[in-house]
Amino acid sequence: MSDDVYGQGLLWQSQSKDNLKVLMDNFTPEQFERYEAYRRSALPKQSVRKTIQQSTNYTVSQPVAQVVAGFAKVFVGEMVERARQVQARLGDAPDTPLSPEHLREAYRLYQEETGKVGAARVHKGRRLFVR
Repeated sequence: MSDDVYGQGLLWQSQSKDNLKVLMDNFTPEQFERYEAYRRSALPKQSVRKTIQQSTNYTVSQPVAQVVAGFAKVFVGEMVERARQVQARLGDAPDTPLSPEHLREAYRLYQEETGKVGAARVHKGRRLFVR
């Protein structure tokens, strides 16, 4: 039974790699450059760990900080993609840097689509993307 599960896992990994290769073969040069930048980027694990500890008043392990850093990286990627869409919708040149206005609108759209982001209770500290 476990050999069957292991074999299925290997098959899934192989299919995932094949799918990624097909996707990357169809990237435009700009998309490939952005993908490479995304792969190379990382949030500092110690800073993430310190932020978690300050926010929750609990000591967290390094693996927990790595998981949170991974989720944060995905969230930042989503915000940048949405901000690029906002930038295009506003008619700004795509080769210009994103402005705080683009990021605020992207965050607003994200909240509108997914519901409130963050803690269930009202946070009295600094807010994200505030004017």
